[in-house]
Amino acid sequence: MTGREFLELDSPRQRLYLERLKQMEAVQKILNELPKADQNLCNHGSYFLAVNSSLCGLAANNFFRNILHVRRAFFVSALPMAVIPFLSTAAVYEVFVREALFSGRLNCEVCAVVRGGLIGAVVGAFYPIFLALPVNASLAARYSSSPLPGRENVLRFWLTIAQPVFRKMSLGVLVQALTGLYLATKHHGIYGKVLERMKPSRDPEELQE
Repeated sequence: MTGREFLELDSPRQRLYLERLKQMEAVQKILNELPKADQNLCNHGSYFLAVNSSLCGLAANNFFRNILHVRRAFFVSALPMAVIPFLSTAAVYEVFVREALFSGRLNCEVCAVVRGGLIGAVVGAFYPIFLALPVNASLAARYSSSPLPGRENVLRFWLTIAQPVFRKMSLGVLVQALTGLYLATKHHGIYGKVLERMKPSRDPEELQE
């Protein structure tokens, strides 16, 4: 190993990475010692938000199908509307709330709660609605189930089509926002429990070092 490689391995960025890795291992160890209810909520809570996102996608898909009189290819449109919102919501919440909390990158409770609410509303509700529009628009064009406008009236036509769907889905948006707020609050509470358990066991180690 050359001197340059050794210095790169011992760089501040490398030390910070190793410290964060050790912290995440300690956090995971303490998480395994918490009650099962806290463990289940911490590990699987985001799936509840993701399932609700799938339901929002299926509901929006059904509304657009009815408005555009699409009667064919139900599973072709339903499958992506159930799978894509589920995966997207779970992944985004995991990265920006749960992992950010337990890796120590997000310590502000208000920030965590706001993130959870925004992810629930935007990714968990609005995104499935926006996704359902082009899916069903392509089916309507393919099967000629509804007369589509010319280029000059495209924007007005789709705004008219989307408005009643957004009104019907307003309750779903509210539920998803509240669910995201609730999950983020609970996850931050669990993170607080982890920090409380880390303090007494962490100080003697620091004194030894």
